[in-house]
Amino acid sequence: MTSGYQVLTEAQEQEFLDNGFVVIHDCFTPEAAAEYTDHVWTRLGYDPDDQSTWAQSSIHMPSHHRFDVGEFAPKAWQAACDLLGGEDRIAKPYVWGDGFIVNLREGADLPWQPASAQARGWHKDGDFFRHFLDSPEQGLLTLVLWSDVQHQGGATFVAADSVGPVARYLAERPGGVLPNEFDVPGLVGQCENFVEATGRIGDVFLLHPFVLHAKAQNLLRLPRLITNPPVHLAEPMRFDRENPEDFSLVERAVLRGLGVEPHEFVRTAPREAVVPERVRRQERMKAEEEARLSGRR
Repeated sequence: MTSGYQVLTEAQEQEFLDNGFVVIHDCFTPEAAAEYTDHVWTRLGYDPDDQSTWAQSSIHMPSHHRFDVGEFAPKAWQAACDLLGGEDRIAKPYVWGDGFIVNLREGADLPWQPASAQARGWHKDGDFFRHFLDSPEQGLLTLVLWSDVQHQGGATFVAADSVGPVARYLAERPGGVLPNEFDVPGLVGQCENFVEATGRIGDVFLLHPFVLHAKAQNLLRLPRLITNPPVHLAEPMRFDRENPEDFSLVERAVLRGLGVEPHEFVRTAPREAVVPERVRRQERMKAEEEARLSGRR
């Protein structure tokens, strides 16, 4: 199976199975990033040189532009295909946007708390659907670094051994789990391997959709910009494929977490979309940002 990979190495294959994520370096240049990040301060209405104007410590901005990942960051796209079993298993089009998650000074006035189960804000992504073991809404999670991210500079904490606990939790609930129903403290409490996802502009973290993560403090007060668009699947995941070679790495990680192979998952409730408050909030933010951008022209 490894010989068919476009980007992944054998070491990265094992790293994904062991730790729930891989990092793909140099997926785009700082110059390419600047095309989308240059207007961030205008959009925010903040002065980059005056921290007293930074009204919010962190902001999840709306998207104004969407662009094809295969063209903008082909290495990231190819690695996603490697992890998911091929391009035909990914819903098209696969796009990124400029809905930056900006961490300016989150927790800057508090003592540093390293990555651990006791850190604040652990969660499972996916506030827009009912979660099942085989959910196609998230084939992969991503952390796309649009700025350099240093230690204690607002990185994302990753619970690298959370795939197993989350897989077992969902397997025991064939009726699905709404986003606000996850027992996150109980799940992260089963984890022991915690990582601070630092890196540089152009790095892309590709994470298993069952990986729990949290926003870290930004004691450095250096603006940190990331996006985290999921990769949607064309069809639900399957854990009972006749040929074991047909399992994607994401599916293999689930089976490994369950301790079985194969596994027949039978959903007992319909799939359900959820409209999160985040969407309504970002619609209002987008109108405000467009007004500021228009005044700049």
